[in-house]
Amino acid sequence: MPPEDSRRTSPYIPKRTYLRPLANDRPGSAREEAAKAAAAGVVRGQIDTIYEKNTSAEQDELSELERQFIEANKTKAESFAETSHTSPDSPYDRTHEADRTTIEASQWEHYHSSWQNYYQQYYERHYLGEMYRMRQTLETHASVATQSVHNEPVGGQPDSEETYNDLRADLLSNVRDSAAKARKSRHFMPFVAAGLTMALFLFLQYNRVLFANVEAYVSPGNIDPANIIVDPNISVPISDEPRLIIPKINVDVPVVYDTKPDQRSQLQAMEGGVAWFGIPGANSKPGQVGNTVLSGHSSNDLFDPGNYKFIFARLEQLQKDDTFYVNYQGTRYTYSITKKEVVKPTDVQKLIYETDKPVMTLITCVPLGTAQNRLLVTAEQVNPNPAEAKAAPDSENTVEEAAMPGNSPTFLNRLFGS
Repeated sequence: MPPEDSRRTSPYIPKRTYLRPLANDRPGSAREEAAKAAAAGVVRGQIDTIYEKNTSAEQDELSELERQFIEANKTKAESFAETSHTSPDSPYDRTHEADRTTIEASQWEHYHSSWQNYYQQYYERHYLGEMYRMRQTLETHASVATQSVHNEPVGGQPDSEETYNDLRADLLSNVRDSAAKARKSRHFMPFVAAGLTMALFLFLQYNRVLFANVEAYVSPGNIDPANIIVDPNISVPISDEPRLIIPKINVDVPVVYDTKPDQRSQLQAMEGGVAWFGIPGANSKPGQVGNTVLSGHSSNDLFDPGNYKFIFARLEQLQKDDTFYVNYQGTRYTYSITKKEVVKPTDVQKLIYETDKPVMTLITCVPLGTAQNRLLVTAEQVNPNPAEAKAAPDSENTVEEAAMPGNSPTFLNRLFGS
């Protein structure tokens, strides 16, 4: 089989049936020469129309790149048309016959260079346009950003609220995502349990500090207005119930005289009000010469019994010459404050001293929420006439209690037995 026939029957190139030109249309015939002349005339006419017969107005409409393209390819197009008419080796004369003419390299060069110039200029114009549009877009974005920084409205509408809403939405989204990740973590529950345990421990240990400071600035509001004395000389019916009334700090509290000076008895008595701390040398009662000592809580554990755990939380606010009142056995006694001092809990001798007047000392713990020190507020009786006071009770000059009464044990004290 000849090579040509082998090529035509190859499985990679399908076999085709070629149409052969008629005898009158074969290369070199008169009819074929006339067709070439007609085609060349058409090409020349088109070239003349494009390059020579355009008016100046039409040329002005062409862009700079189009004019450059036309000028660069005018000579090549004319040469190509001339070659197509005169050269018997024109590419349009190609056939599948064995004796077909060979295309010259200059013709292919002209053909490819024309298309290369066209695509080059086309893409130059395309990319220049894209660069221009991109520049306009960047300038617009820069203008919007500048207006946002200076809180200027864009398009007539303020964007501060929209920006705030966007930031808020982003923040909430981040918080929710972080919370979801934390909840899924295997360390989440142990950390939560540890945090709750610590919070509970701190509350049990220091709740008295929190509530005492609140009570120090919030009035209890339980005082009876009839007990606020304006003139101590006015006769007011007094009940037999013993009470302590301090108008300045809004205190109206029962007094428990039936008690002992030990710590346990004092804490139990202070559940019902303030307690009489009668120690030898300071065991007088209202209307008697000597020192009458009353103790009360400034702060105590929230879970301890009693309704007077913070009754003296505001005792530090009393000043010299302030007045308070004590009801005892149907008589109201008026006292005027003479001094204040802070001592250690074991400094009991501060309560025992020689005097020929009926005096009263109020005791509480300071600072608030602790039992580190004791505040002593001393006052002298001014009404009824202190000269008519009864004699002090007999007592030995020995102290049965080593410390003044204080608060109940804290959570740690109870836990470790201190």
